[in-house]
Amino acid sequence: MKCPFQGEDITMLLRHGDVRKAAKDWETYSSHAPFRVPIPSEEEVRSIRQLPIETNPPEHTEWRAIVQPFFDQPKKPEFAAKVETLVDALLDQMIGGESFEVVGDFALPLQSRALTYLLNVPEPEADTWIAWGVHVFKGEGGNFKKGIVLEDYLNAQFDRAEKDPGDDFFSALTQATYQGRPLTRDEMLGFGNLTFAGGRDTIIHNVSSILAYFAEHPEGLEFLREDPKRITHASEEFLRVFMPLTQIGRVCPVDTDVHGTTVKAGERIGLAWAAANFDEEVFEDPETIQLDRKPNPHLSFGFGKHLCLGAPHARLIIRSLLKSLSEKVASVTVLDAKHNVEHEAKFERPNGYDALQVQLSPRK
Repeated sequence: MKCPFQGEDITMLLRHGDVRKAAKDWETYSSHAPFRVPIPSEEEVRSIRQLPIETNPPEHTEWRAIVQPFFDQPKKPEFAAKVETLVDALLDQMIGGESFEVVGDFALPLQSRALTYLLNVPEPEADTWIAWGVHVFKGEGGNFKKGIVLEDYLNAQFDRAEKDPGDDFFSALTQATYQGRPLTRDEMLGFGNLTFAGGRDTIIHNVSSILAYFAEHPEGLEFLREDPKRITHASEEFLRVFMPLTQIGRVCPVDTDVHGTTVKAGERIGLAWAAANFDEEVFEDPETIQLDRKPNPHLSFGFGKHLCLGAPHARLIIRSLLKSLSEKVASVTVLDAKHNVEHEAKFERPNGYDALQVQLSPRK
């Protein structure tokens, strides 16, 4: 399927098997394409290549290893306990009140404060990130923001870390080496840029969508309460259905036949993660949320060498949210909702909420 995106016709791969195969074939479908892995492209909103996502193996493996220790932390019990405590505390502030707005008052602070744990920086640093809003690069309506607020922030952090290094993410990058040499400032910025842009609106939209789901399906909370072991399967199902990233780009280095469509050298294809997650050949009744679905080979974190570094962190946040909701909340009531909708030339896709006003009733 060819689909126009801001003046560029992009061939989209929609089937689960085709998307997985292309994701592994980095020689045919290259990620070595600064600014062009995201769709739409981001030349207007950043000046540096994102690392490690906009590189190919074997260099990608070396870049990824530099920050891997930070992104492996959610696998540790003490880190998981810290995130669970955060979710409980934020939820306790909302339960029993008249109402609250999920996106700005709950999901954004949750994502931002959990990120301080991942990057090993003081939690009050999240206040700055919360002020940026749901998306680092995009404002309301999906339009790109002007300016380089994120790059200015990252440069200040790296300046600080070079003078007085600690054990945080920014300091680690200033001390890191690649193939025996120190990182350049642009390379540090590339890591920082992806860290803040990649896992932000994705988690926020998932959190808001989950709360809206339980408002329509209160039996879902009871289902999880009956057996807390169901939370893991439920979290994967929510990640499958509420996949925030519609597609991601790859560039064909040479003229390539893609299922009968010619993609010329330098042109992009789109790996449509969201469509692949609803492939009826892989997922029985894919439009229906099944909280005990298994197996569930969704592609919400990508596939192959580029499997999302932040996947353990995102999974932990969603599992912690489901645990806290099932333990503390009797019901969710939606009072007002404004959907976030992607408007493209050939499709429209609801994707989370711009605003979601809810009321939570506590368990007796």
